Amino acid sequence: MAGLVVKNMTLDSLKIPRKVRAIVDRELQPGETIRWVAQPIPRMFDAASIPIFLFALPWTAFAIFWICGAAGFRLPDLRDGLRPEYLFPLFGVPFVLIGLAMLSAPFWIWQITRQTVYIITSKRAIVFEGGPSITVRSFLPEQLNDIFRKEKGDGTGDVILAVRHWKDSDGDARSEELGFRGIRDPQEVERMVRRLAQTEA
Repeated sequence: MAGLVVKNMTLDSLKIPRKVRAIVDRELQPGETIRWVAQPIPRMFDAASIPIFLFALPWTAFAIFWICGAAGFRLPDLRDGLRPEYLFPLFGVPFVLIGLAMLSAPFWIWQITRQTVYIITSKRAIVFEGGPSITVRSFLPEQLNDIFRKEKGDGTGDVILAVRHWKDSDGDARSEELGFRGIRDPQEVERMVRRLAQTEA
């Protein structure tokens, strides 16, 4: 798997979980060389998780406060047995669990980032997107017709390879940008993708 690799980045230089590395190795075809490989910049918080996390703080605090209030701000005295009024505060437990799940959103986003790998090879661009299962999306040169870049002030950004459009169950139009998200040197990576797009099949 040798080949031109930007800034000496190789699969071995990345801290990719073993199960993801196995999927990457199986995906690459004989004679297909890696020209660039990277992972998203690890961030505990992103634009999607911040509102969820901020909403979860008062939600969870209120749910805990409600349970304490319903229990009379004291622990039940079980020496008299399990009385019906002791069960009422338990109705708040599901709301606490929901709040804890929302508070853990940054951790799950970080986990997905660890399992995500972006590769440009001699034949295509590939996105291995982490999650409960690894989603693999390949973009052949003839499919790279609508490339664009989003760049932040710190020099990081996204290189979008395609935009997927669909309608939800209510019939509302939805779209999703697919590509290399949260990477360093997006301008350099965009140039590599555009060169790949000019490659003849």
